[in-house]
Amino acid sequence: MLDTRGRLVGRNRAARRNLTAASPTTGLPPSWLADAHRRHVAGTSDPTAATPAGTFGDRAYEARPSPTDDGAVAWWLFDRTDLVRAETAARETRRRADATSALFSSLLSSLNVPRCAEVAARMAADHLAEAAVLITPPTGHRYAVTHALRGRRVVQETRQIDPLSVPGLDEALRGFPPVPARWINPAAVPDWVIPDGFSGPLGSVLVTPLPGHGVPAGALVLLRSHTEKGFTTEEEAFARLFASRAGTALSAARLYGEQTAVTGTLMRELLPPPLSRVHGVDYAGRYRTAMDHERVGGDFYDVHPGPDASAETFVALGDVAGKGLDAAVLTGKIRNTLHALQPLASDHLRVLRMLNGALLTSHHARFATLVLASVQRQEGSVRLRLTGAGHLPPLVVRTDGRVEEVPTQGTLVGALPEVTARTVETVLAPGDICLLYTDGITEARGGPLGGELFGEERLRQALAACGGMPGEAMVEHVQMLAAQWLEPGSRHDDMAVVAIGAPRTGRATDDDATAADARTGRNG
Repeated sequence: MLDTRGRLVGRNRAARRNLTAASPTTGLPPSWLADAHRRHVAGTSDPTAATPAGTFGDRAYEARPSPTDDGAVAWWLFDRTDLVRAETAARETRRRADATSALFSSLLSSLNVPRCAEVAARMAADHLAEAAVLITPPTGHRYAVTHALRGRRVVQETRQIDPLSVPGLDEALRGFPPVPARWINPAAVPDWVIPDGFSGPLGSVLVTPLPGHGVPAGALVLLRSHTEKGFTTEEEAFARLFASRAGTALSAARLYGEQTAVTGTLMRELLPPPLSRVHGVDYAGRYRTAMDHERVGGDFYDVHPGPDASAETFVALGDVAGKGLDAAVLTGKIRNTLHALQPLASDHLRVLRMLNGALLTSHHARFATLVLASVQRQEGSVRLRLTGAGHLPPLVVRTDGRVEEVPTQGTLVGALPEVTARTVETVLAPGDICLLYTDGITEARGGPLGGELFGEERLRQALAACGGMPGEAMVEHVQMLAAQWLEPGSRHDDMAVVAIGAPRTGRATDDDATAADARTGRNG
């Protein structure tokens, strides 16, 4: 009961029993109730406003007035503590769910391990503690450590640490369940864990593992200063949920990184090598896959230099049936087999027969066409021995614009028990170029009317205008013409072109061969 001046003048039995410990000694009600009473007495209460509510001690109440005959007001207090706590818990649960969703969305937006660690540590500092430290498994003896302080820039470093120096860290890094925060003595935490700028001494520490795919993804250390309240049971449970999401994303990023590294290593072996001058002979090559998003396919070329300028350089260009990665796998096998057969390269037919046997005994059901060339510099000219295995005949482009077809003949490899082939010799004068190419060039379909093949005759006509052109420019020109001929958006085969040219002037030097061997890498 409050009088007109707002003084407490009476309480019923329930109020005396429940509010005794929280009753003000001054005889005045709590400020929120006093304000509501003042507005009620003055008649200024807004009927559309929410019912007055507030706390009385550690309980939450809702107040409703009931006027009396003597002008006092009886305020009925309805205990709504459980409702307030439920609403608070619901808001906290919603906030945590939003934080977890934001974390997962942010982490999944990047498959980079350092970036994932940065995002996880920053969000842990923003939503779980004043500071967070994320440690990932070691590489050698060094650990990647990510420090995040609320409102500050995330700092990442690699350092040697002793996991045993932090209570619970060694167990977390090995994937063991976390110990309760109350079991960890903040004074036992070493200085390297505490980020620069952390305010005050530690008050509470929580260490939780980051579960991964089969193996732990690391550990998360959460720090609160002595001015903050310790971690509650609910907060520890949420931290474990948060850590499980972060660990999943980190593990996925690490797996993606490992697969990317493996793919990159394998891809380097499948990609055609860069070409240049070898033992006084100029080489140039261009390659385009059937699918623009792929880097390898069924066409290939290689240049295997001899031990010195007096020996022949072995050149191979081929086309495996099919497209994409499956064809590229067989391409890699053929290239490696030809590389191993280089000591026998003086006998092209023998090389083809041995390659045919290797393909017939493999699990692949594909065949391939090839053209082999043995190249040797002789004074100012270049001698070529060319052998075809079911492949398009090489074309020699003379400096005066004449285009000559080298009549190589042979059966494809990987399909029949026996291989037949014919080797033809030719000589390149200074400035002449021998062009090897795959059917992706001649079978490019398109043109002004669409659906027409580029064809061998159109290729010869284009080459007739390239007399005296450097090999690098010639292969670029051929690739460009075929690409322009294609109907936009149409499917096409892989395209590979190699030019073997006799330099116009100058002689081979040992420096040329050495530099070329270094550039071709696996072919040296």
